[in-house]
Amino acid sequence: MPITSNEISVEVNGQIYTLPAGSTLGDTLKVSGAPYIAGAAVGILKKAAEKRTEEITEYAINTPRGELIIEIKDPESSSGKLWAEHYKEYEGKNIHWESPEALAFGPFEADIKPSREKGSFEAFDVLFGAGGFDPHNTHLILSRKKHTAEYGSPEDGAFATIVTGRKIISKLSREDSILSIEPVIEWEQIAEKKCTTDLSTLLEDEDSVFTYFEVELSRNAPVGAEHFYSLTREGTLKVDVVTSSFISDDSLREVSVPYENFEQRREGAISVRTVGYGTGRTYISREERPSSLVHSVVGQVTKGLELIKLAEKGQKLSIESLPPQIVLLGHGFEEVEPVLSSIGIELIRDGYTGEDAVIVRQDPPTTLEILGEAKVTAYAVSREKLVEVELYSERAPKSVDFFRHSLGLKTKTVGKLPVYMIYDDTYLFKTEEEVVKYKEVLPENTPADRVLAGEIGVTNQAAKRMGTIGVRLVNDDLFGPTGEKFSSTNIIGRIIEPERLRGIKEGDAIYISEAAHRKAYNQKTENHDE
Repeated sequence: MPITSNEISVEVNGQIYTLPAGSTLGDTLKVSGAPYIAGAAVGILKKAAEKRTEEITEYAINTPRGELIIEIKDPESSSGKLWAEHYKEYEGKNIHWESPEALAFGPFEADIKPSREKGSFEAFDVLFGAGGFDPHNTHLILSRKKHTAEYGSPEDGAFATIVTGRKIISKLSREDSILSIEPVIEWEQIAEKKCTTDLSTLLEDEDSVFTYFEVELSRNAPVGAEHFYSLTREGTLKVDVVTSSFISDDSLREVSVPYENFEQRREGAISVRTVGYGTGRTYISREERPSSLVHSVVGQVTKGLELIKLAEKGQKLSIESLPPQIVLLGHGFEEVEPVLSSIGIELIRDGYTGEDAVIVRQDPPTTLEILGEAKVTAYAVSREKLVEVELYSERAPKSVDFFRHSLGLKTKTVGKLPVYMIYDDTYLFKTEEEVVKYKEVLPENTPADRVLAGEIGVTNQAAKRMGTIGVRLVNDDLFGPTGEKFSSTNIIGRIIEPERLRGIKEGDAIYISEAAHRKAYNQKTENHDE
């Protein structure tokens, strides 16, 4: 149906919608039903198609061995024009022949005039060549080394050069083919673009809108993938750093991650730094980067790369991860079993199995390992041993970070807290993770005149027992929850139902979850049912 003067055509995540003229970004989100988390930024390109065409000089050729990027030498040459008009026709072509000097994808028919003269070619040249000097038998030839040959090439010879992924051409063989070819857009040269949270922004005809990005996690990096799931637990990724080559989210910085996957960091690659400064920091590549021994690749952006390139520092971006995370901790057997069964996962119950059982540990610990083994052992305790807390992140940010880190709550929804001493109405805990060895607990949010029953205290570095965690079940005007004076005590939060501590003994363990993270299980798992 043709667009009228009272209508505009808007592309949302690749789908075209017709809207009344004067529609806003918010109107578009309602009509499209596009994936979007409230408060996240949305990318907008103004009439991007025309802009893209002007700037295209590079193309990404995707193969089973990796991605090559070629740069067109002269877009106005006959071969350059032939490529621009027909490159999509070369997708799916296999390697027809190979030699130490070159390899050729094809054959296909092309409008070229083959030359019978020998040509001289440099390593990484790209050219057309007609086998038997027959244009119906044309091939796309990639040069592996400097050589001379008679390929039946047009007079303009090599029309492009491989600029990225050069090592890949030595790995390609007769079993390989061209999976896809896509133009590489020089986003920094597109002036009419923005990334905004303002849903009242007016849209114009032919605007392109990007509301989210999609990620496929790597089965070669199950622990790193779980790190990423934890980072994006709320359905968004935070943009802490923006450079021309990457964006990063520093929320889980200092959380250690093992090195699992040595892989080229292609455009859209997700990697986690595993050693050195910035350990635990998550990066998304905006342009191709070489493999690194300190960056483990944990996934790849499969949709919405435009949003990554448009993002600005301080924004958050909506995200969908594939496969969805399997979340068991904090839930009952009866909640999780139907969901696991629907995706072919066997549930093995362990520990307490009463009606009020709540899962606090799982084996394997990661989503991708569970999917790989098609079974999971879930260890549960009675719900009375799961203690919900409210943490004072704004009042005591450093101490709350210490607490979360100590219990593993930065990457899990349930943490274990062993009891090491009980006296009167005071309960003291010592974490299994010795975070105190590399994290200081400076004084912050120290009480002035009273500590309330159920408040959680951490001994700060003004006292010898730094890092001790405590709770009192009665108000106190003299000492903090760890038995220290007020100046040595940081108040980091409160237990929602402190009476749950009664009846526990020294040597027992309680399990902690944050009240803010307790959500309906169907919300966390609805993607599995689709």
